[in-house]
Amino acid sequence: MKGPVTHTEGRETLITTHPARKRSIMTKSYTEESMMPESKSTDWTNECLNSQEERAMENENAELDEMSKDGDDEDALNRLEDDEEDEDEEEEGDDQKPKRRGPKKKKMTKARLQRFKQRRMKANTRERNRMHGLNDALESLRKVVPCYSKTQKLSKIETLRLAKNYIWALSEPETPAGVDTQWREECMELREVFAVKVKRRRSIGQQTGGTLLGLTLFRCVRKGPKLKDHAFHLNNLSADHCEVWFKHLKEILNGFQDRPKALRVFVNPTSHRKEACQLYRDDIAPLFKLADIKADVTVTERKGHALSILRECKLNEYDGVVVVGGDGSVAEVAHGLLLRGQLDAGRDTDSIFTPVQATLPLGVIPAGSTDIVACSVHGIRDPITAAMHIIMGHFQAVDVCSFSSQGRLLRFAFSGMFGFGGHTLALAERHRWMPPSQRREFAVIKTLANLKPEDCELSFLPVKQGGTRETRRGESARNDRASASEEDEAWQTVEGLFLNISIMAIPCLCSMAPRGLAPNTRLDNGSMALISVRNTSRSEFIKHLKRYSSVNNQFSFSFVETHSVQEVKLRVRSRGSCADDTLDDNVESESKNTPIIFSEGTYPWNIDGDLLELPSELLIRVHPQLVKLFGVTMEETEESPIKCSCI
Repeated sequence: MKGPVTHTEGRETLITTHPARKRSIMTKSYTEESMMPESKSTDWTNECLNSQEERAMENENAELDEMSKDGDDEDALNRLEDDEEDEDEEEEGDDQKPKRRGPKKKKMTKARLQRFKQRRMKANTRERNRMHGLNDALESLRKVVPCYSKTQKLSKIETLRLAKNYIWALSEPETPAGVDTQWREECMELREVFAVKVKRRRSIGQQTGGTLLGLTLFRCVRKGPKLKDHAFHLNNLSADHCEVWFKHLKEILNGFQDRPKALRVFVNPTSHRKEACQLYRDDIAPLFKLADIKADVTVTERKGHALSILRECKLNEYDGVVVVGGDGSVAEVAHGLLLRGQLDAGRDTDSIFTPVQATLPLGVIPAGSTDIVACSVHGIRDPITAAMHIIMGHFQAVDVCSFSSQGRLLRFAFSGMFGFGGHTLALAERHRWMPPSQRREFAVIKTLANLKPEDCELSFLPVKQGGTRETRRGESARNDRASASEEDEAWQTVEGLFLNISIMAIPCLCSMAPRGLAPNTRLDNGSMALISVRNTSRSEFIKHLKRYSSVNNQFSFSFVETHSVQEVKLRVRSRGSCADDTLDDNVESESKNTPIIFSEGTYPWNIDGDLLELPSELLIRVHPQLVKLFGVTMEETEESPIKCSCI
């Protein structure tokens, strides 16, 4: 038998050792090159096995193995001499066979046999030491490669394949196949980072532990008008280094005091398409968990549920309040926050008073049909963008209106519409069984068909260059009396028939009005936009409505007036025919409709998308920067305008 031989054919390798060890390894064919890329270097097994001395020994007589086993050198020498004589006799006797070419074998002497025997013993010793060293190296390699089987020991070839794949995976951890990666330096500000996590590689079903790969930083990046979370990987296999960096980055992130740590979340399950719960569970809750924000979630069960909770709960345990829903849910929670602030400050809500600012900021996750408040604050109707503003602690002070009657506070709100806007919402609420888009279009068409004006007396106090009245309360008493007399003289009054009256403290951006329902006002300029539409023909009024979804000026009509005001007094002198038609339609409504019948002396108002019945005489005032919302100042939304198909 010859010495150790390595034969390679295709991808199958056979390694045979000395017969005394009785050990051989046959490896399976390996054809999946994607799992184990071919190495460019020469196989180390061929280099170890094909030494010069072993190749020289292969050229020797194959009968040396039998001689190494035989302990009597003289008998072995005699056997070799007898074999040589038999071969010579056969060659001489058989003249027909061709003679053997090449040099004749040398006669085996005792000295030569001893020399061959010593060479064989040295070769066996080298092979034995090599295999022992190889086995020790493989055993050490098995301890460091990720192996999840504790009952079965890896073979030699499996250990090598796994180690090679592991080295390749660590060199290019998160690189997609076929993508050419180029190392480059990147600078990142820590104020953009909102979370840091330890990165580990785990098998399927493994919950804890795993192979340490480094750290992952999650930062907030802006892509146009949207905000997204982006993962930034720091590769490091040292557990000590990762622990030091993790603790240090955690201390830096905890130093940002504006970022919330605990939130009270209200989810309206019936808003728009009834997708608010799924939206929060799938998209918003994972981001809050990633940022280590504790969320106390309440799913509202009825109208006014969130308001009742805000009156009684302990707000000092939270850093903010978040509402997932439409404009009606936002208006209810905002009113609850401001009302709780007045009660805690000891304000009498049954008299004319100066309200105090809300104690907690308000976050708005858009999940409604129009989401005017979210679009005005975030500039876009995107739940992820709204969640990132909350996580990063971006605040925006916003003006708020107060609606009161006879000295009693009725509602805090961002906007209100009377006339066409109120009757349209009242009709849509009575047809909640219809899909949202169809219900909205049906209400607009039906209200336009029964379009009738309201007889009103409208008084307003325009804004002066010196600012609003609340910004000038620090002056002396004499100046206050003088300014009060000037304001009494500055009140302006108009009377007549009006199709619609809108009072808005924010721009009221939405997808159907990309420039806003009140583009002349801002979030925190301390004024309201008063838009009054006098009685006109139905066709002219429709032209005015269609201008909201275009870039043309919707206020360029002669029957439309706009003013920037501080206070508004509205008195309805008689119930219009449109309200009578609404009552008649309530009587004739089908059983599946929910009738809404207003009491005597009250009128429907659209307050931030929420239907309210308010008395005929109202006082509306603006209060600068009364509440803080999570977001930034955005003047226009970049979403494509969605035009109403019914107009």
